[in-house]
Formats: sequence, C-alpha cells, structure tokens
Amino acid sequence: MDEKKLDIEKDERKAKGMTMVLVTIASFVVIMAGVKLSASLLSPILFAVFISVISAPAILWLETKKIPKTIAFLIVFGVVVVFLFGIGAIINSTVSRFSEHLPDYQAQLEKNTAPLMKFLKDHHVPISTSKMAEMFDPAFLMGQAGKMISNIGDLLSNAFLIFMTVAFILFESSSFPRKVASITGAYGGGDMTAAKEASMKINRYLAIKTMTSLATGVIVAIGLELMGVDFPMLWGLLAFLLNFIPTIGSIIAAIPPVLLALVQFGFGVASAVAILYTAVNMIIGNFLEPRFMGKGLGLSPLVVFLSLLLWGWLLGTIGMFLSIPLTMTVKIICDSRNDTKWIGVLLGP
Repeated sequence: MDEKKLDIEKDERKAKGMTMVLVTIASFVVIMAGVKLSASLLSPILFAVFISVISAPAILWLETKKIPKTIAFLIVFGVVVVFLFGIGAIINSTVSRFSEHLPDYQAQLEKNTAPLMKFLKDHHVPISTSKMAEMFDPAFLMGQAGKMISNIGDLLSNAFLIFMTVAFILFESSSFPRKVASITGAYGGGDMTAAKEASMKINRYLAIKTMTSLATGVIVAIGLELMGVDFPMLWGLLAFLLNFIPTIGSIIAAIPPVLLALVQFGFGVASAVAILYTAVNMIIGNFLEPRFMGKGLGLSPLVVFLSLLLWGWLLGTIGMFLSIPLTMTVKIICDSRNDTKWIGVLLGP
C-alpha cells in the first residue's frame, strides 16, 4: 500500500514538473509574441537603455572628481546628443554624395571588368557584360549598406523619445543602486550578489565592446582613407556599429567597401581592403577583446548565434546589437528562480 502511494506521489511530481515546463515554454512564447508586436516601441527604448548603460559610468566617474551631478549629467548627455546627430549627418551626407558619383562608378566598373570579360570570352565562357555588371553593381552594394544603417536612421527619427529616455536614465543612474539596496533591505535583505555580478559583467562587456568597436571603426576609416576608397567615414561607422553584432557583424561590414574598392580600383586594392578588415578583426576580436574581457560571458557559443537570430527577428537590427546583453539578462532572470533554472543551465556554456 505504501509502495503504491509512493508511486502515485512520484507520478504526480512528474506531472507537476512537466506542467511547469509547458507553462514556462508557453509563457516565453506569449512574451516573444508581445515583444514582436511592440517592436516599434521597444526598439528605441532599448536603444536608449543601451546608450545609457554605456554612458552612466562616465557620470559616476565625473562625480568622483567632485563635479556636481547636474554638471556631470549635462556633459555626458551633450556628448551623447552630438554623437547621435553626427551619425545621422554622416548617413545623410553619404547618401547624397553617392547619388552624384553613381555614373562614375558605372563607367569605372565597365573599365575594370573589361580584361576579365575578354579573358572569359577568349575561353568561351558564356557570360554577358550585363550579367557581370549585375554581380558588381555599385548601386546594389551601396543599397545593401544603406539598408544596414537605415534602421539606425529610423531609430534616430524617434530622437525625442530616445533623448528623453536617456536623459531620465542618466540623471537617476547614481541613485539607482541605492534604490535597489533599499528595496532588498525592506523585503528581507535578499541576496543580490549574483544579480550585481551579472550586472557588472554586462556593463563590462558593453564598455569593452564599445571601445574595441570604436577602435575598429577608426582604424578601418583611416586605412580606407589612405587607400583612397570613397566614403571612409561611412565604412568606419558601419564597422563600429556592426562590430556589436557577434559572429557575422564584422564580415557583413567588410563586404560593401571591398566591392566598392573593386569597382574603383580593381582587384589589387580590393584585396588590400579585405586584408585590412581581416587583420583588424583578428587582432582586436581574437586578441584584445578576450584579453580585456577575461572569462567568458557565461553563454554557450550556440546560444550566442541563436540569440542573434532570435532577437534580430523580434526587434530588427537593434535586436542584433543587443542580442548578448538581452540573452544574459534572460539567463540571470531564469537562474534566480528554481522553476526556470533549467533554462539558465541550457543557456550556459
């Protein structure tokens, strides 16, 4: 009788555990559907949070130098505004300049591909000049690059919402830790050690990633300027932004300038541009970033790639930029509860 009762209790525990798993999965599906539907509102807000997280340490540092909180806020917020408007100015000026140069690119394309076309014709390879032009169409490659950056431009069209959100977050950044400590003390002094460590890890990741991305963009822009490739500022900006996207971002950033160098100068300069991008990404991505970041992010490499696809599908380009911080936040939340801890284990290395 006792054995039968134990079997019944065991079956009930199994059923309860399965129910909790199904409820958790269903909850995530509902949350993802809500995020997808509200992407137009969430994207600028998350972008503002992203900027604030990067900028907040500067305010705290200025306060340690005895600079009043209001002055520190105004300095950092002013830098943010100038930086964002600078991005918009680069995008707008580049698009108009490219339209003026498009006929020259088309003529240069025909000139650079003429020897290749002659070689193919001599060897009886059936390919037409029009087909070759389609393969290396400068209008197409610039259009693709424009699409990559247009999402940032669309975000900047919500400038008022972004700037207001950044302003309020930055102004309260110094008092937020005290609020959290007060809350935990009022509700039993819960252990916030894990959350604090995870928050520091995310902040450290974003700070280091910002600095290495900035270094990547500056080096690429200078290198392309020395090589004579058009729009070096645009390609440097693209390298800076796409370096936040793990795995594939640096590869995507290299394609348009390599093709443009091929159109302008031929295969020699295009190869040099490809070597430049490869060297910069290998030195910064494979040597400097791991050296400064230290231990891993606590995420599986497969999860990093899948999170890139998932957040990109949910939120667009801004989701790709924030895929790692958002996934780490989900992991922290899951690790904090016993009924969802198994999800945190799956997301871990």
